Amino acid sequence: MLKSRFSTLVALLAAAGFVQSASAQSIPRTADGKPNFNGVWAGPGFTHKVTTNDTDTPSVSVYSAKNFSPFKPAGEAFLKRKPSGDTYKDDPTAFCLPNGLTRQILSPYAQQWIQTPDRMIVLYEYMHFFRVIPIGASNRAHDKNVESTWMGDSIGWWDGDTFVIDTIGLKEWMLDASFDLAGEGHWHSDAAHVVERLKFIDPTLVSYNVTIDDPKIFAAPWSQDFQMRLHPTWKLFENVCEENNRCIGGKCAQSEVQR
Repeated sequence: MLKSRFSTLVALLAAAGFVQSASAQSIPRTADGKPNFNGVWAGPGFTHKVTTNDTDTPSVSVYSAKNFSPFKPAGEAFLKRKPSGDTYKDDPTAFCLPNGLTRQILSPYAQQWIQTPDRMIVLYEYMHFFRVIPIGASNRAHDKNVESTWMGDSIGWWDGDTFVIDTIGLKEWMLDASFDLAGEGHWHSDAAHVVERLKFIDPTLVSYNVTIDDPKIFAAPWSQDFQMRLHPTWKLFENVCEENNRCIGGKCAQSEVQR
């Protein structure tokens, strides 16, 4: 009886391994065998409900407080900024300034990924931002002379079938769109360190884990899980914040005559 149960367990484990292997083989791959991220995607800022006409519904995402690690002294006050009444300070995107990396990840606009053996390029429809991410070994170091920018300095590597993106060099900026949704701004510091991990769930769906380590605010790193979905018929459109902008700084005016 014991031998029979052992044999059955081995068979089940083998079957599970076979299914896992088959699933891994079914995802799109490049000529060098790496998972293939080429294409236009709906990122975390969409619902990802499957439809027959390749549509997706925008749904602005924010980072959930339930995932935050404990705050350091004064960390919560740093993160949660009460409105000052000056829109330029409260939500600079109202003046067409960039989202910054952590907010851009969650934006409800399409993004195109272009993959080569040594580069991953991400083109964001919103504000036409882009990232050029060199792919190297897991112990690859960032440039020692990184200057703080909105999108930071990113490097990437493969951990099996998971693509890892490590980013530092972010200027103090908005964490997400919480000001638009809740009237309370969430900001990260210039010490923020962001790690993204992407892995195929099926041929058109990718798990997207974001880990944020901000030692000026939080006592430990914390993570949140999202997804992004491939849309074969999509393409990127022009998005110019300054064009026909009738509400710069939140102050709306009558539309100008179209040229």
